[in-house]
Amino acid sequence: MTSFANQVVLITGAGSGIGRQMALTLAGEGAAVAALDLKPDGLAGLAAELGGRRVATAVADVTDRNSLYPAVRELEGRLGPTDLLIANAGIGAATGADPYNAEGIEAQVRVNLIGVSNSVGAVLPGMVERRRGHLVAISSLASYRGLPKMAGYCASKAGVCALMESLRVELRRRGIAVTIICPGWIRTPLTEDIDVPHPFLMDPVEAVGRILGAVRRRKAFFAFPGPSVRRMRLLRWLPARASDWLVRRMMAAFAGKEGKAK
Repeated sequence: MTSFANQVVLITGAGSGIGRQMALTLAGEGAAVAALDLKPDGLAGLAAELGGRRVATAVADVTDRNSLYPAVRELEGRLGPTDLLIANAGIGAATGADPYNAEGIEAQVRVNLIGVSNSVGAVLPGMVERRRGHLVAISSLASYRGLPKMAGYCASKAGVCALMESLRVELRRRGIAVTIICPGWIRTPLTEDIDVPHPFLMDPVEAVGRILGAVRRRKAFFAFPGPSVRRMRLLRWLPARASDWLVRRMMAAFAGKEGKAK
């Protein structure tokens, strides 16, 4: 299995949530952490917590290549070429059919999908030249099928899987590994803004342990936790009418539980 010691790891969305936890864990294993985020406060707190370790931070918007590429070059100038990219930056918000929020859907696609593409574009040419590297993208179990009130999030995460699958096939013989991570619900600031069922909500430390275990083994694809994966696979494999019926039942059951809780 791959050791993270002395690797340069670029993490987008490193200022909060699982990005922050991955930065802390990887630094503890001896990695040099290049932390990138849109919000400077989170990066400042992370840098303070990692004081004494090899860490460099930069503020950049993953949706803007003119902002992102120079920031990545600056980080690599301080720490060295990127060995491992973890494209983690993402947003989520309810986007349903009525009212239809085209702007909200576009925002999620720009950050969650275009942001991953831009992050890959910032490091992949160097990896191809060196004939080594590892690209990791954080997708979601929401990529398995469209869910009510989650049109933008599901669409963007499904796009991430398709993007990385395409790259994985092409890059296999270039010495570059590609890993897609599809977690279920993790207790982060992002999940607080999505009004949908949260079964099997995971602690960030536990979730990051599983994610990095898959990255360490250079798995092509890793989805968790098991019960949620089985549920989403069933919804994807069933005929559309049956799958849609089950989704409506699940949402109705959740709404009933929420009403009782209030």
